[in-house]
Amino acid sequence: MNKKRALELFLWVLSIFFATQIYSSINGPIKFNQVKNDRYTMVIDRLKDIRTAQIAHKDVNGFYANNFDSLVSFIDTGIFTLIEKRDSSYLEYNRTYRIDMLKEIEIVDTLGFVSVKDSLFGDNESYKMMAVVPIDGTNSEFSIKADIIDKNGYQVPVFEVKIQKNIVLFDQNKDLLDQENKIISVDAVNGPEIILGSMTDVSTNGNWPTFFDAKNKE
Repeated sequence: MNKKRALELFLWVLSIFFATQIYSSINGPIKFNQVKNDRYTMVIDRLKDIRTAQIAHKDVNGFYANNFDSLVSFIDTGIFTLIEKRDSSYLEYNRTYRIDMLKEIEIVDTLGFVSVKDSLFGDNESYKMMAVVPIDGTNSEFSIKADIIDKNGYQVPVFEVKIQKNIVLFDQNKDLLDQENKIISVDAVNGPEIILGSMTDVSTNGNWPTFFDAKNKE
């Protein structure tokens, strides 16, 4: 009798074990994707702030910042010049044809000046932390680069900001994280890093799908 009860108990334990394994195999990837999407959204939102600041930096200075201290300082002290462009024309004597000819010009008027900080971020001070990856427990910063490259004979400024997925998902299942690092899909962040910009192409885009941009607008 004791042997029968022991066998039944063993079978119950074995059944619970396999049920737990099946549940984990199904629920594990679902939970991983939930955490991944939430964290990617936070990281991408911060990368968008960096992009906004970098574009403003280039508009004012003609090049991108190659470190976050310079970028934050620019936001604190930078000034946008407000201008208005309008077309005009006048008559000018043409020596070749010996007549007055209409000449069209563009006139640029300076309307005033506005703080970069007030224009882009208002009272929000979060830009001061733009170098920091916004995931609790990572204690990491984005890497940032900027340069001037030759593109079809033109000297153009470029920049790149990136962070490894291993850092963003540092506490997640290692097997699922390894699969995520190798993923290639139009609906995914491809490769092992989340990247904004490029050091080889003229681009201010990120390597994330439009899903994350639509999600941010909801």
